[in-house]
Amino acid sequence: MNEIVGIDLGTTNSLIGVMDAGFPILIADQNGARLTPSVVHFLADGEPLIGQPAMRVRALKPAQTIYSVKRFVGLRGDELRDGDADVSYNLERRTGQPIRILTSGRSYSPEEISALILAKLKTDADAALGHPVSRAVITVPAYFNDAQRNATKRAGELAGFSVERIVNEPTAAALAYGLDKLKSRSKIAVFDLGGGTFDISILELNNGVFEVLSTNGNTRLGGDDLDNVLMAHLRAKGFPAADPESIARLRDVAIDAKHRLSTAESVAIEVPFLEGGGNFHAELTRDELERLSRPIIERTRAHCLRSLADAKLTAPDLDEVILVGGMTRMPLVRRIVAEVFGREPHTSQNPDEAVAIGATIQAGILSGAVRDVVLLDVTPLSLGIETFGGLMNVIIPRNSTIPIKAGEMFTTAVNQQRSMSIKVLQGEREMARDNWPLGQFEIEFEAAPKGRARVGVQFEIDANGILQVLARDTKTGAEKIVEINSAVDVSDESVEAMISESLEHAFDDMSERVWTETKLKAEEMLNAVEAAFAQVGDGIEPAEKENILRAATQVRESLKTHDVRKLQTANASLDEATQGLAAAIVEKAIRTGS
Repeated sequence: MNEIVGIDLGTTNSLIGVMDAGFPILIADQNGARLTPSVVHFLADGEPLIGQPAMRVRALKPAQTIYSVKRFVGLRGDELRDGDADVSYNLERRTGQPIRILTSGRSYSPEEISALILAKLKTDADAALGHPVSRAVITVPAYFNDAQRNATKRAGELAGFSVERIVNEPTAAALAYGLDKLKSRSKIAVFDLGGGTFDISILELNNGVFEVLSTNGNTRLGGDDLDNVLMAHLRAKGFPAADPESIARLRDVAIDAKHRLSTAESVAIEVPFLEGGGNFHAELTRDELERLSRPIIERTRAHCLRSLADAKLTAPDLDEVILVGGMTRMPLVRRIVAEVFGREPHTSQNPDEAVAIGATIQAGILSGAVRDVVLLDVTPLSLGIETFGGLMNVIIPRNSTIPIKAGEMFTTAVNQQRSMSIKVLQGEREMARDNWPLGQFEIEFEAAPKGRARVGVQFEIDANGILQVLARDTKTGAEKIVEINSAVDVSDESVEAMISESLEHAFDDMSERVWTETKLKAEEMLNAVEAAFAQVGDGIEPAEKENILRAATQVRESLKTHDVRKLQTANASLDEATQGLAAAIVEKAIRTGS
């Protein structure tokens, strides 16, 4: 069969679906449940428990039960915040090395754990459809970087899938919302707050074309953060035990209380038979929960405003705001969304299932089961290379529609240069040093005068958001192709800071860029004057030579001042003074035939 399944690989729950007679159908397991908890429990011997069976033993065997593993996919040990490591199992965190999970005497990568969850979904789909499925679309948070996307793809391959496409979660949710509105035109905000990640995307739907106008978010902001704060609050209320099993039980009752307070004003929390024979009882009100959670939920506000600004829209320009993710059931979340966007959010979609339905629709688009729909996604940060003088040369601007291919031609900066170092950067700052290095490689070529050798550099981002960089010597055709597999090795706070800092330092950055470009021009002109004097110095009038030397001295003095206007004026004077010298160089070249 040619089916392609759609998968929402979530922090808390995962789902799988398939198109049937033109409709997206989410597949249930043998117990009739569509939601599979993203939890794996390792037994002392035998196959691991996955999903609901693993959830049932989490409180009894917390060190052997892995949950919220999505928060560690594609990350390295030095990228974790303290709160991220607040889990009941052991993490191996080595600087510069991928995070690994230690349990039951073994070490696992996060993608290996994710692969077990995906394999369980595959088994459910195989059983429901009556034949094996091998092709899949998998969703990821829009702000997953290249390393995290690649790790998710590897997890799918380990589970036995050919991963046809990696799709951003908010984009998938918009597909789910818009399937019955293919002939309409509207602008949609998708607010996606799940167990471990937050995304906000602005999309335009126009006669079956879904175009992502902007995206923003934080891959480590979600319900897990609130769970940790709520557990700390209950411990402060007198929770008496600190052994791992009791803390795991506390986590379960805290999550249950959080869920119940979406509809109740207060709940009773009971944890009996704790270590030492103690019991724990506490009352928790919705007001208490909202006081604890407001600082976490408020962090989404700035992302929403940035996404609107990037899309060049204001809140009244939107036609709809869609809620995705289990956390959006909280009344406080819905109130804050209404405040930010000035409208009540759209709540007809099941927030737990919208992403999976969208992934299934995308799978149907790829397999041909869904027609008249085109999905255009974007890249969240600019990509470019470092050029002479330490400048960032952007090749693909942020919020460019993907897949995309773009390139530029570059020449050598010094005489007899034999190679060019291609340093790939991601970020929004003007100077290379302020952006994130993604990778570096060299391409060699024949020695040639400055400005002669020509190297074409091409960036290509595929539909999964994975970057491939090509550099080619246009004279010989020699080329190098590098796939960037570990994109931004920095924390998500740094991702957020990149955009805010680019705005905060925009004036200073641009001033430094203008100074650097003016300085490079000045140095190039001074070198050219020296070279010209060596060629035709005796062939120009003494007064003209004196005028050129005076202008050159003015340029050298201006270089010491860091005053860009003064240097620009000096450059212009030197340029004017050397008009005759330039003409003499050209005349000599014509005369000698060189």
